[in-house]
Amino acid sequence: MTAGRPWVVAQHAPDEGPGLLAPVLGHAGVTAQVVRLDAGEELPAPRTLGGIVVLGGAMGVHDTADHPWLAVERRWLADAVADDVPVLGVCLGAQQLAAALGASVRTGPAPEIGVGEVQLTDAGRDDPVLGPEGERLAVLHWHGDTFDVPDGATRLAASDDYPNQAFRYGTAVYGLQFHLEVDDAMARAWAPDLPAGVVLEAGGRRRVEAVGRRVLGRFVSLALGRAAGS
Repeated sequence: MTAGRPWVVAQHAPDEGPGLLAPVLGHAGVTAQVVRLDAGEELPAPRTLGGIVVLGGAMGVHDTADHPWLAVERRWLADAVADDVPVLGVCLGAQQLAAALGASVRTGPAPEIGVGEVQLTDAGRDDPVLGPEGERLAVLHWHGDTFDVPDGATRLAASDDYPNQAFRYGTAVYGLQFHLEVDDAMARAWAPDLPAGVVLEAGGRRRVEAVGRRVLGRFVSLALGRAAGS
């Protein structure tokens, strides 16, 4: 039973923090601890947690020589799923989650960067977290790797170049290749590192922010409702 337990937000890089997730969790009354793996902070036992969110980062899942905590995090995620803890993985977090569930992660066809959209699959349109948005979601992309959908998981979204953009494993474990958590502060921090010619245009980002607040809110509500009913 996870009702009333604190959540952990696993952060991998200074400029990839909770963003919009912080007010969404706060509005839901969730106590959340940010754990900075890149700063050497340790992850608590999954069975003590009410939920987990794993954020993005510029490193890849195979960069364990430079970032040995990546392997630690994957084992932790596998334990979390086994302990029936709700999990949301974002970008690198989704790749880490896919790998923890036994799926392959590899370099994609070309980097996908900037404000864009994904199309929901039939299963995605029926999904309680993504489905209420309709057939397409406005999202923010910044990735060059991709993952296979883990065995037993359901593919929820795709883009033209990346057919595996989101998956659900069980009822409350989600991997999203794209970003929905980017707020103003994060967008400003990212701007100097964007490739030449790529701009996070304000109007498009506002659309993504609106989607993000709704989707993140539904995931948190799903996790809390599931815990209350357990």
